[in-house]
Amino acid sequence: MSLGLTWVRSMGGPLIVVPVSALLCWGGCTEDGMIISDGDQPDDYDRACEVEGLAEVISVRGRSDVSALVLGDEPATTCYLPEQRAFVRWLAADSDAELLAAAEAALNDPVTPWEECGLWETDGSAVLMDSVEAGKDLGTPYPDGRGEPDQAPVHLPAGRWRVRAFHRTGDFPWVSVVQLLLQGDGQLATAL
Repeated sequence: MSLGLTWVRSMGGPLIVVPVSALLCWGGCTEDGMIISDGDQPDDYDRACEVEGLAEVISVRGRSDVSALVLGDEPATTCYLPEQRAFVRWLAADSDAELLAAAEAALNDPVTPWEECGLWETDGSAVLMDSVEAGKDLGTPYPDGRGEPDQAPVHLPAGRWRVRAFHRTGDFPWVSVVQLLLQGDGQLATAL
């Protein structure tokens, strides 16, 4: 993986996009959550894992003015392309150039079968990260010395974003794209 893109990996669960202003409110996976313990109250990671579609908006606890965007379906390594306001998810490809070409083809094809995934409201820029991590832990090295949690900036103006997704397997390379369109903006990205 190269081309100067920041790729974010998952430890096995979904990736999530959390507004910077709400990052400290995202608790990730906790010892009291349903996945790690026998608790009956879902933590933030449990809630992210409940997403079954390609993308879905969920609330951020303690914040009624913004929400988080879960990139669901599978824990695919993902990058953000700011010019297209699109997340490219690595399902199966021999190189990032090959994957990005497949994403560009989907973004530019007027007959791409997009799936509508709701509206996402943010008050500005966000962070793409593994939903298992707590927002407060980003930038903090792991105790075992294997680096820090992956993260990538998602530069966006404040607004309500229409979320749409495309997922292709079968024809190689396999690619998934989640694109954000400003609500009311009918324009599509035209180039990567």
